[in-house]
Amino acid sequence: MSTAEQAAASEHAGDGAAPTEHVDVLIIGAGLSGIGAACHLRRSFPRKSVAILESREAMGGTWDLFRYPGIRSDSDMFTLGYRFRPWTDSRAIADGPSILNYIRETAAEYGVDRAVRYRHRVNDAAWSGEDSRWTVTAERGDTGETVRLTCDFLFVCSGYYRYDEGYSPAFPGSERFTGPIVHPQHWPEDLDYAGKRVVVIGSGATAITLVPSMAGVAGHVTMLQRSPTYVLAMPQRDPVAQGLGRVLPGTAATYAVTRWKNVVSHTAFYKISRSRPKLVKSLLRKQARRLLPEGYDVDTHFGPRYDPWDQRVCVAPGGDLFRALRRGQVSVVTDTIETFTENGILLTSGEELPADVIVTATGLNLLAFGGIRLTVDGREVSLPETMAYKGMMLSDVPNFAFTVGYTNASWTLKADLVSEYVCRLLAHMDRHGYRQCVPERDASVREEPFLDFAAGYVLRAVQAFPKQGSRAPWRLRMNYLRDVVTLRHGPVDNAMSFRRGVHASAGSRSRATRERRTPAAR
Repeated sequence: MSTAEQAAASEHAGDGAAPTEHVDVLIIGAGLSGIGAACHLRRSFPRKSVAILESREAMGGTWDLFRYPGIRSDSDMFTLGYRFRPWTDSRAIADGPSILNYIRETAAEYGVDRAVRYRHRVNDAAWSGEDSRWTVTAERGDTGETVRLTCDFLFVCSGYYRYDEGYSPAFPGSERFTGPIVHPQHWPEDLDYAGKRVVVIGSGATAITLVPSMAGVAGHVTMLQRSPTYVLAMPQRDPVAQGLGRVLPGTAATYAVTRWKNVVSHTAFYKISRSRPKLVKSLLRKQARRLLPEGYDVDTHFGPRYDPWDQRVCVAPGGDLFRALRRGQVSVVTDTIETFTENGILLTSGEELPADVIVTATGLNLLAFGGIRLTVDGREVSLPETMAYKGMMLSDVPNFAFTVGYTNASWTLKADLVSEYVCRLLAHMDRHGYRQCVPERDASVREEPFLDFAAGYVLRAVQAFPKQGSRAPWRLRMNYLRDVVTLRHGPVDNAMSFRRGVHASAGSRSRATRERRTPAAR
């Protein structure tokens, strides 16, 4: 925090009590979303005090955590980058270290790197309607000390992945295997796979990234999948962006035009995938057959049983996976595991895959809001009993927002919109003197699962998340173009109650009077 922020933030909780730091907005998480949120707040409210609590020892979130070979984006950087800060690298699909550097440079440019408190794991957040503020309790990982902060608005940007462990199913016989078994979320720095036989279990984005990246070093890499995934080969560099860079004045113009070009094209691809799945299946199959060796069994290994975008379509930048298959560096096996053996994996078909190293790219675990326990006026919030308002706030939870990105587009597209909405909401409250805002649920709105997505990591955990509703503003749309209209330009006060209140001073009680409730949008 800046000196001015610290001076404005410190106050006493009561006579004889240790000082409790207060900030206007407290952000949880210093990843792509949290740093972006802090920058939006700094741009809109230079005088508001902001702090960021990060449980790990470094910023960057996913892009600092994952260290496996080839870690990269599976979205183009013109949409994964922040709207307010152009991505200037020529690569549209970028590697993890480059993305991490982009996040750090953005934080430094806007001065929000000084607002981050590392090794602060938030356990509890308690709202007091009487005081119109949150009290947040965190444990410091470096000292074991318990830290408490208060804030007027709590903004959770921790994503929905569980960072301390990935998903690893119990494989029979795994204890018999004599080589290393590695999950990509916990990649050891000293893992030596040069010249060795590697089996990567999985067919999602992580496996599609790992397999061609390891192929140049390993003796041979086998991707073992229970069922195939749609894989789309895309250029490493955007040819349109390269052309625009030669004719448009300045990087910002090229970035803005390319960003919108990609938004429109990705949205169109998704819509066509959902409305005409047979057509898109055919196009993806034709591309795979063209890029794979002659006579390759495309339908077995690259022909999923589900429709495109029932699960996320994976990206192969420059067709790297297909190139590795053509060169014979990689094999794909579609089968199920009977048991691990001392020297590999025995498949249900009876085939045994020899392996020196096994990588379990079997997915992630979800964790809503980083596992933070929320209470409102002494009542614990049960997340499955709440409903998400505009995909970014919770019913009956005041002065609280969260970021969850798109499953069918770049995460940051939604993160930027949520941050912009929060800034508009805070400005609305400042103009009218409101201390509290709370979405109030319409009982007539039908409940639906928060994420309507068939990926295994979603199906395993969605019951622990809030619900979404059957109509706006309770609907979690996966449509950036519609969200631009509603979140960037639509009203901030529909289906929302506002209250004016005065913070409690020592020995006194605050007043919080309800101002109004606007009707829900139809």
